[in-house]
Amino acid sequence: MTRPDLQADTPHYALDRMTEDAWRMFRIIGEFSIGFDRLAHVQAPLVTVYGSARTRLTDRYYGLAETLGRELVAAGYGVMTGGGPGIMEAANKGAFEAGGTSIGLNIILPHEQKHNPYQTLSLEFEYFHARKVMLSRYAHAFIAFPGGFGTLDEMMELLTLVQTRKMRPVPIYFVGEAHWRGLVEWFQTSLVENGAIAADDLRLFKLVDDVAQIPGDIRTYHDAARNDDFKRPTVADTLRAKGEQPT
Repeated sequence: MTRPDLQADTPHYALDRMTEDAWRMFRIIGEFSIGFDRLAHVQAPLVTVYGSARTRLTDRYYGLAETLGRELVAAGYGVMTGGGPGIMEAANKGAFEAGGTSIGLNIILPHEQKHNPYQTLSLEFEYFHARKVMLSRYAHAFIAFPGGFGTLDEMMELLTLVQTRKMRPVPIYFVGEAHWRGLVEWFQTSLVENGAIAADDLRLFKLVDDVAQIPGDIRTYHDAARNDDFKRPTVADTLRAKGEQPT
């Protein structure tokens, strides 16, 4: 924290800010280092689940997220969430009680966020951007349940990264047609019609209500991707097709 006796127009203030930012950089690097080290050793392929921390136990989406957690573990996947209450707790609970990998990447907040108890691996983050990278880096699919600004922020970033090919394509799902339909219609009537995105960009995600279909759909997607990679010609194949010899 900046010392109160230093003013913004003094050289000491600038030096103090530089020192503060330098130490912040080391804390961020530390969060990345720990996250990469711990998550790289997880054996199960991971699926990241997003959603509101405010969803109550009696909400039907809580039950759906819990069911999804169980179904993912039964299909051989692990579940990763932001580690908090609500939807995150439900998905972790389903995975945990099914005996599977259940990871929570918790964020330090002054209110609302508290760790849920259904985690086989728990990591704590101070910085949202480091946590967001960890939630996406090792995931084989992303699933968003109804949520607020945080869920929207995370999903729009993922769609942007896939759209711009800064991240490999992976299955992305929005669970709850009643909740998300208005947003998807806005994508169509505003973004597509005004040329802000292409019509094909709407194929980057699926809007679903039946969570039971998601694990099998993820498996089918990645099996097809692996087959496509296997069939894709190598550089040597391309050179031979041109009558050239690979070096």
